[in-house]
Amino acid sequence: MTILVTGGSKGIGRGIAERFARDGDHVLVAYSSDDRAAEATAESIIDLGGRPTLIKIDLSTPAGVAELGSRVRDTVERLDQLVYGAVWAYAASAMEISAEALTKALFMNGGSLVTMVQELRPVLGRGSSIVQISSRGSKLAVPNYVAIGAPKALGEALVRYLAVELAPEGIRVNTVSCSGVLTDAIRAIRPDAQERHARLAARNPSGRAVEAEDVGELVHALSQPAMQMLTGRELFLDGGLYIQAG
Repeated sequence: MTILVTGGSKGIGRGIAERFARDGDHVLVAYSSDDRAAEATAESIIDLGGRPTLIKIDLSTPAGVAELGSRVRDTVERLDQLVYGAVWAYAASAMEISAEALTKALFMNGGSLVTMVQELRPVLGRGSSIVQISSRGSKLAVPNYVAIGAPKALGEALVRYLAVELAPEGIRVNTVSCSGVLTDAIRAIRPDAQERHARLAARNPSGRAVEAEDVGELVHALSQPAMQMLTGRELFLDGGLYIQAG
């Protein structure tokens, strides 16, 4: 199996990459700048039995997405899994964000899903699975999260449109939302991220916070042939934290 994880060198993306590596899969990891983190992820994929390919690329523009598509098409004949997880972690309120920053965020953090699928369409086929990574911030107004939350909501809407269009070809498209995972994006937005993570873990009825490895397991489950009729849906992973009153 071959999987592409955008934003795959850290956090949730790395957790997903490592889960597929355990099956001996070819894992393509797209990342933007942190070579050390990417190399560490590649080493981990190898240690777990997988085969890594690192793709350093700027996905903030249509040209960058087109380049990613070209490089993936040159590397593999078929792509079984696409995880749309790269994010531009830009902290700003709705009244402070510039038009330029909002435009970039809307594309990179949500809107580029369509462009990416178009570019990768030649290597996607019956049985392929596409997963957008989202969060609770797509539905609630989180302080300084507009550049991530609003584009993620756009991405969720695009998942539904893509799911309907690609279903006749046997390609599934879903959203996995997860909250409480301590990621670099959350650290960039919230100065109290570490303390908040501890508070959420203490409140979680499952006894701990959701970790990147949990997200990896859910994305892996979605990749299985038995899930062929599940498409256009959002699966929310939180251990029961947000179904509690109070």
